[in-house]
Amino acid sequence: MLQPELKLRRDKIRSLMAQQGIDAALITCNTNLIYTFGSVVSGYLYLPLHSPALIFVKRPNHLNGEHLFHIRKPEQIVNLLKEQGLPMPTKLMLEGDELPYTEYVRLAGLFPDTEVVNGTPLIRQARSVKTSIEIEMFRRSGIAHAKAYEQIPTTYRPGMTDLEFSIEIERLMRLEGSLGIFRVFGRSMEIYMGSVLTGDNAGYPSPYDFALGGQGIDPALPGGANRTPLQEGQSVMVDLGGNFNGYMGDMSRVFSIGRLPDEAYTAHQVCLDVQEKVVSMVRPGVACEELYNAAIELVSAAGFADRFMGTGQQAKFIGHGIGLEINEAPVLAPRIKQQLEPGMVFALEPKIVLPGIGPVGIENSWVVTNEGVEKLTNCNEEIIAL
Repeated sequence: MLQPELKLRRDKIRSLMAQQGIDAALITCNTNLIYTFGSVVSGYLYLPLHSPALIFVKRPNHLNGEHLFHIRKPEQIVNLLKEQGLPMPTKLMLEGDELPYTEYVRLAGLFPDTEVVNGTPLIRQARSVKTSIEIEMFRRSGIAHAKAYEQIPTTYRPGMTDLEFSIEIERLMRLEGSLGIFRVFGRSMEIYMGSVLTGDNAGYPSPYDFALGGQGIDPALPGGANRTPLQEGQSVMVDLGGNFNGYMGDMSRVFSIGRLPDEAYTAHQVCLDVQEKVVSMVRPGVACEELYNAAIELVSAAGFADRFMGTGQQAKFIGHGIGLEINEAPVLAPRIKQQLEPGMVFALEPKIVLPGIGPVGIENSWVVTNEGVEKLTNCNEEIIAL
């Protein structure tokens, strides 16, 4: 990662720190280390307001640099700060929404005379507006994502289950460079590479706050494919994440086993219409709730409100921010008054579940520009027969 890019990111955090009177941050969670240091390490990045960042590394042991120090435990950090001539912070932020309680207490205890505050919301705010290099990473990821999806029909064989189909698509994704892991922000939010849902499994209630759930194959990870046979007249939604370079692109496409009932194509077109309507409204300064309300109005007028974003358990959003994690800001949901800004990247995913048939709809990744929006995931959006 280019050092000027990392400095730009750290300076975005510093700017927000200054507004809240915070004079240092101690960062240790993987996604925030990727954002500020460019790589996952076992260690800590100390970010003073007015001095260069220092990185304290436990593992791996081969790294070196002007501001890099190898340590065995975090208790060594304070003496190293003093050796560098840095004062103890008056107000320090830790990743309070991400760190385990014991780790938070241990790190806070290093600075007994310092006011310690939760810095997770501030870091997420900085990360919500992407740099030009981050946006280019999304573009490259979107190209690889689309290339994998275009090959999906070649993997289908009659008699497959949804799980077998998913495994073959996952293989395609990995061959195109997917890192496999799909990072999700939020307590108890877990997912593997995404989900492949067919038939009534698409409406199966999930403990996770995803658009559609699925039963999964074990209660230890209750989401996604559940070994449902792919049957004539049913739809299959492929929603596998596009992590090809650390950035979590999101794209869903729908396939059919033979011809679907006419209602499925009607409902799918409604989702495409929602996408077109919402995208036409996207510009800097538009509030997230306006986009959600427009989608609900259109879906209700078409008569699909009771099956939009699920059936018995419906998700109350139509899109979410993406970045180094899923569930970044902004969130396109009711009562979310946050306004869009240039550089924000989000997934828009209007979906309808039809009992006895399965899921239809669309999901694409988008970046907000000065004038409107740019699509990052470009491939066929119609229902494709297998």
